[in-house]
Amino acid sequence: KVGLLSTIENRIGDRSLPTAHTTLFPVELQARLAEMVESGCSYAFMEVSSHALDQQRTAGLEFAGAVFTNISHDHLDYHRTFKDYIFAKKKLFDHLPAEAFALTNLDDKRGAVMLQNTLARTYTYSLRRKADFKARILESELSGLHLELDGRDFYGRLVGDFNAYNLLAAYAVAVLLGQDRMEVLAALSGLPAAPGRFEAVVSQERSVMGVVDYAHTPDAVEKVLQSLTRIRSANGRIITVVGCGGDRDRSKRPLMARAATDYSDRVILTSDNPRSEDPEAILDEMEKGVPAPAKQKVLRISDRREAIRAAVLMAQAGDLILVAGKGHEKYQEIKGVRYPFDDLEELKKCLTVN
Repeated sequence: KVGLLSTIENRIGDRSLPTAHTTLFPVELQARLAEMVESGCSYAFMEVSSHALDQQRTAGLEFAGAVFTNISHDHLDYHRTFKDYIFAKKKLFDHLPAEAFALTNLDDKRGAVMLQNTLARTYTYSLRRKADFKARILESELSGLHLELDGRDFYGRLVGDFNAYNLLAAYAVAVLLGQDRMEVLAALSGLPAAPGRFEAVVSQERSVMGVVDYAHTPDAVEKVLQSLTRIRSANGRIITVVGCGGDRDRSKRPLMARAATDYSDRVILTSDNPRSEDPEAILDEMEKGVPAPAKQKVLRISDRREAIRAAVLMAQAGDLILVAGKGHEKYQEIKGVRYPFDDLEELKKCLTVN
């Protein structure tokens, strides 16, 4: 039996619990872990945010292992500099005990940095370099991934090159925890996408596919769009709907728009969670990142529902629509109020009606 603490949800076995934070505050965290123990959980897997590490929310916990996946431009409203952001992440590895393991992605240029001061046993994974755990993408299609993983043929339902890294990391962790390699591969092959992570909806009638993804950093938008570029049909276009959150890292706004325009045929800039800010002011800052030659393929529609509808209306057979930024979220926060809003449901409605 396993427990999970993540951005999307907390889980105790098969029971799902809502969460307001990626990493709970200390009292809540200890209570949730105690509940897992009382319920018979043998393992607890948790997503540890940089905010939590900086605020010492996990102080006193002794981790059996830690994984570094990647790091990119984000949370600079809190950390101020990218160097501070990296340092906050590194704290998790610096405080691991000697009997723990530290697993890092060698294909991220900060991956090796995470292991510099750790006492833990160190392991690496990679798609591009020699590593303790290695994989290679053989085919990346809408139906899933075909990999050579740890020297074996592997077929999985997850879509997108970035999911090859996620599968490899999950495999490595399971093996390091003593699980049978073949049983792990069998379990991974049937994994569905996490809510709001490259979650697809298809209109068979119109031959148009929409994808909802939580990508809310320039790097994440770029990676999702690169994956869509590889799997789209020969004449298919990519139409991207993207926004940036209010009261958060403003420096990434032009970079988000630039990433979207670099890899899309049409882009609609829209609201994310504007919070206390004016949505149009956020779009002004995003638009500064659009290169002059690309301006003709960019629209501004601050109403997110209308932006999704517009993307569907302009889509033709073979096109792919990406709705980025909110993923699994079931609300849109405007002026202190959380209004019900679900990107996937809006996309489904528009594809059905239009």
